[in-house]
Amino acid sequence: MAFFRLALLVSVFSGGVLSHKTTRAENIDYNAAPPNISALPDGTLFSTWRPKAHVLPPSGHVGDPTGHYVDPQTGLFHVGYLYTIFGNDTIPGGAASATTADFVTYKDIASPDPRFIKPGGINDPIAVFDGTVIAEGYQGKPTFLYTAVSFLPITWTKPYIPGSEAQAIAVSEDGGRNFTKLERGPVIASAPFGLNVTGWRDPFSFQDAEFDQLLGSKNDTWYIVVSGGEHDVGPAQFLYRQYDSDLLQWEYLGRLWRESANTTWGDGTWAGRWGFNFEVSNIFRIGSQGAQADGTLFSLVGTEGGKYSVQGGRAQLWAAGDLNPPTNETASFNVSMAGILDWGAAAYAAAGKLVPASSKASQSSGAPDRFVVWHWLTGTFYDSVSFPVKAQGWDSSLLTPRELYVETISNVVDSAAVRETGSWKITTDSSTSGTVNIETLGIRPVREAIAAYKNQAANTFIEPDRTLNGTNSTSVSFTQALPDTKHYVLSASLSFPAEARNSSSLRAGFRILTSEHESTTIYYQFSNESIVVDRSNSTAVAATTNGIDTRNEAGKFRLWNILDASTGSANMESLDLQIIVDNSIVEIFANNRFALSTWVLPWYNASKGISFYYEGDGVKVSYRNITVHEGLVNAWPDRI
Repeated sequence: MAFFRLALLVSVFSGGVLSHKTTRAENIDYNAAPPNISALPDGTLFSTWRPKAHVLPPSGHVGDPTGHYVDPQTGLFHVGYLYTIFGNDTIPGGAASATTADFVTYKDIASPDPRFIKPGGINDPIAVFDGTVIAEGYQGKPTFLYTAVSFLPITWTKPYIPGSEAQAIAVSEDGGRNFTKLERGPVIASAPFGLNVTGWRDPFSFQDAEFDQLLGSKNDTWYIVVSGGEHDVGPAQFLYRQYDSDLLQWEYLGRLWRESANTTWGDGTWAGRWGFNFEVSNIFRIGSQGAQADGTLFSLVGTEGGKYSVQGGRAQLWAAGDLNPPTNETASFNVSMAGILDWGAAAYAAAGKLVPASSKASQSSGAPDRFVVWHWLTGTFYDSVSFPVKAQGWDSSLLTPRELYVETISNVVDSAAVRETGSWKITTDSSTSGTVNIETLGIRPVREAIAAYKNQAANTFIEPDRTLNGTNSTSVSFTQALPDTKHYVLSASLSFPAEARNSSSLRAGFRILTSEHESTTIYYQFSNESIVVDRSNSTAVAATTNGIDTRNEAGKFRLWNILDASTGSANMESLDLQIIVDNSIVEIFANNRFALSTWVLPWYNASKGISFYYEGDGVKVSYRNITVHEGLVNAWPDRI
């Protein structure tokens, strides 16, 4: 749980809780230069940048995704998130939830307040942090195991106050509308004895046959990992095993995974730093199609302190590896590859859940068992920028849910680049052909959402193929794909010749949300093998208002040379882009193994254009299969 580390968000509007029924100001001119928006009345800009197809509450602040589960009675997926009301609520925090049958449209579990749990009990007088739901847990009912908070602030940069965090339990008897705290103490009262922890929170529950075998547990035992770390040692995951059938007692087994403080995977190029403290850990197994009981073991971790500097940044990482048998402690996680789950600086706190083929959404789409993950996209960069939240009336969002699986890239031409310690591993090595097969984490938007955005599109545009080259910066407007809104999916493939690898100046991609005043440029460059989002001209508001972040975003991405066995020639794979634009949220996916999400805040009504973008030294770039599906889908049809 990330946002509430230093203090609870208690922004107050003088008029009380701002709901989605509140009347908005109508006198804003989006054809003229913006005013200082921080001086506008509360809620004035409620609709200006609000996404249409994403999960966020009716108003207020959305925090980490948490408490997901599939209801075995209804087959509905419950997506949860931390939630803070903007207003004079005496209990502003807690966790909220919505249900979905298709990962496209959602229903709040309650209205106008969608929270299923609030702080204020004997175990959680200050706050409710992240937790995990076991769908058939205590007495066979949905059971929420969560971090209950008694003292603040809690941060890895300060000494830990013993008793600040405990792992508590709550149970639902009404289909997830409410989780009632049991009248008892925490199920795990405190961090492991004798450890000087940096944090100890965000339990994640899982079952795993190899854990059972190595640890001598009964089949289908429940385990939880609690995220944290140790001062002067490094980040860690603390492993617990259920001790009774009702999940009221848990046995501490030891540290499943730990890293030295602020170290890196390889040289850090492909996976950043492990930081000083782990948050929101996930443990799961996946294969080529999705969730797989005997698949590769993966973990997701949010890392604190390592992305930018000792004082700050967070990163959302993934790692894959094997289990080592118990030695002096418990079984241990041995990393074999690692990477960034989402390269966006504001994308964090990923929380996933096994979605079985029997779930309602999977039955409709024909999907197999999957591990589906949700990210939080913070609107204030972890409260580090003074974005005028009151004028907007809401803050942050969850991103489009993503399916995770094992992606295999075959017939990759062997080279020094392949042999780097990176976000992939070699699985097959052919000395006769000079090629290898590699595996990495596959990541793509959940299939139901993409199908709906395409099949229910208000307009579908196909832009003619185009080849660009030259020595100057070129921006060529689309001729056919001319969306009327700021809600669409842009899909395209870019092909590069071999000489592009040696280009120090080539940049190729697209400009989106363009007008004569604003534009955002998304491009690939070979000089450092990166996908870049240039936000320097993305919003005119930055010139009038403090707290508007326009820093560029970037993520490492490598295009491999692939051998065509039928011809014996090697060619660079194409860059296959899928870009979801939802008013202010831009999510970029590439080749089913890269994601970068960010905020873009265009002000002008006219900022809807799309252009080809090219800058280089004469290298030809071919743009193919360019399609825009406009409209997306209203995720909240029942909200007024």
